[in-house]
Amino acid sequence: MSFLLGLTGSIGMGKSTTAQMFHAEGVPVWDADAVVATLYAKDGAAVGLLKSLNADLVTDGAVDRTALRSLDQIRTETSISARIDHPPLVAQDRETFIADHADYDLILCDIPLLFETKAEEWLNAVLVVTTDFETQRSRVMARDGMDLELFNHILNRQMSDAEKIKRADYVIKTNSYDQTRVAVRGLIKDLQGKI
Repeated sequence: MSFLLGLTGSIGMGKSTTAQMFHAEGVPVWDADAVVATLYAKDGAAVGLLKSLNADLVTDGAVDRTALRSLDQIRTETSISARIDHPPLVAQDRETFIADHADYDLILCDIPLLFETKAEEWLNAVLVVTTDFETQRSRVMARDGMDLELFNHILNRQMSDAEKIKRADYVIKTNSYDQTRVAVRGLIKDLQGKI
C-alpha cells in the first residue's frame, strides 16, 4: 500500500512548484485543483450540477469561475465546490489515481483546502509549504486578475499559515527554489526510509 503524503499551503506559498519537484523526482502527484479544472471545463462533470444551481454560472458549456467567485467573493465558490469536490466526483478521481499508482511507495496528494476538507483523516502525513509574508504577497500580486483587496480577502478566508504549520507533520520553507528542491529530495529519502 502506498504512503499518501498530503501537500498544502496558503496562496502564494509555492505549493505548485513544490508539487512539480516531487513529480520530477518520480513521485506520482494527484492534483485536486487540476481535477476541479477538468470538472469545470466544457462539458465537464460539474457543469450540469452548477448550471442547475444557477444558470449564470455556465458560459459556453463550461463553468465561469469569475461568475462563481462573484456570487460571494470566494466563499460561495468554496462552498459550492465543497458540494462537488467530494464523493463522488473528486474523491472518485482520487481513488482511481491511487489505485492506478498502487505500485509506488509514495504518492503526493496536492490539496489546497486539505485541512478545511479534513483530508488529513485519510492521508498518512501532511506537508505544509510556507514562506515569509513579503515573498508570498509578491508571488500572489504577480498573478493575473489579482489585487490587494482580493488577496486580503482570500487570506481572511483561508486557515492561517501558522495554524497549518502547527498541524503539519512536515514543513518546507520555499524562499529559495534550490533550497526547496534540496528539502523535497531530503523528505522523499526520509519517507522512503520509513515506508
